[in-house]
Amino acid sequence: MPGTRPGMTEEIMVATKKRHAEIVGGGFSGLAAAGALAQRGWSVRLHERSPELRPSGAGIYIYENGLRVLEKLGAYDEAVKGAPFAHTREMRDENNKVLSVHRWDPSKRVFSVVRQRVINAMADAARRNGVEIVLGSEAVAATPDGELIMADGSRHKADLIVAGDGVNSKIRDSLNLVAKRKPLPDGAIRVLIAKTPEEMASGDGGTTIENWSGSRRILYTPVSETEVYIAFTMLHSDEIGKRTPIDKPDWKRAFPHWADLIDRIGDDARYDRFEYIRLKKWSSGCVAVLGDGAHALPPNIGQGAGCSMMNGLSLAYYLDREKDISTALSVWETNERPLTEHTQRISVFLGLPTTWPTPLRRAFLTLAGKSKWLIAQRTKTARHVPVGTEDMR
Repeated sequence: MPGTRPGMTEEIMVATKKRHAEIVGGGFSGLAAAGALAQRGWSVRLHERSPELRPSGAGIYIYENGLRVLEKLGAYDEAVKGAPFAHTREMRDENNKVLSVHRWDPSKRVFSVVRQRVINAMADAARRNGVEIVLGSEAVAATPDGELIMADGSRHKADLIVAGDGVNSKIRDSLNLVAKRKPLPDGAIRVLIAKTPEEMASGDGGTTIENWSGSRRILYTPVSETEVYIAFTMLHSDEIGKRTPIDKPDWKRAFPHWADLIDRIGDDARYDRFEYIRLKKWSSGCVAVLGDGAHALPPNIGQGAGCSMMNGLSLAYYLDREKDISTALSVWETNERPLTEHTQRISVFLGLPTTWPTPLRRAFLTLAGKSKWLIAQRTKTARHVPVGTEDMR
């Protein structure tokens, strides 16, 4: 061809070839990264080892930061459909006395949502953008040069591998990235229950209640027009408290004013202990680690999923700006890790009172609801404008 030189056709092919990502884990982090990369022209395949996309937990709070990510991914409308706009959180003691009331800034959105609904919305949005989601597909390791190793022995080559496979991430562990993994002193049983006719008729789905009795806690959160999310938290050493199905007589002794609600809890429940995880690095070569596998934290400020989604979106943003994968991953971590680690510190700090004597815990919880400094630290992540959403309203 006139005007061409040897090798020019190959150069054009390389320049126009789609970059390919293999993603492990169909939770918040994996789906956010998958959708964001696909929006930017990547070919993306996501592996989920379970036969369906089914998250652990039942309900979830999603704050302004996470909602902006959902909007950017095209999942917002489906995710929050029918969910109540949260506006008030009451903290109560063992006598059902209100210790503090926190009202969220009305200019910043907060929804309490059924967790499965959000996952479904993110998966639907990812598929619309061309993501291939493979269920019943388990990955067990990865190499820094971009080879994903499956449980059946097959291997997939990719420009980028994203590990979003949770606290027990096999991909992360195959790369020896853990700096610290610490089980925390408490855990939770989380369930959904149907609203009573009285609850549906009340019309107030925006008030959540956090009720303490000794080291135990009940969190009551409406999450849809017909469902309520209930979390029971307790010390890991509380053998009766963490028993599933829950020991209803024992919990009713601790919370007699919640007896009717406790009687409504079904047998389908599981206990999960909270964990703290910090990595040496968030990446190795062209493998990035996201979500709980990189930065697990207790749910005391409701930002585990928020951080996971923000980091998934920002990962795609930095890869779009910098074509060299390892350089992009380094810049991504440098910019995003500080806020995530702040979120971890505050979440762990607010969990400390779980182990304190009741009078000291009551005093702290009362103070925490009034301290402007602590409120600012607790809400810093929720108020953050995620990278990649600055052009939104």
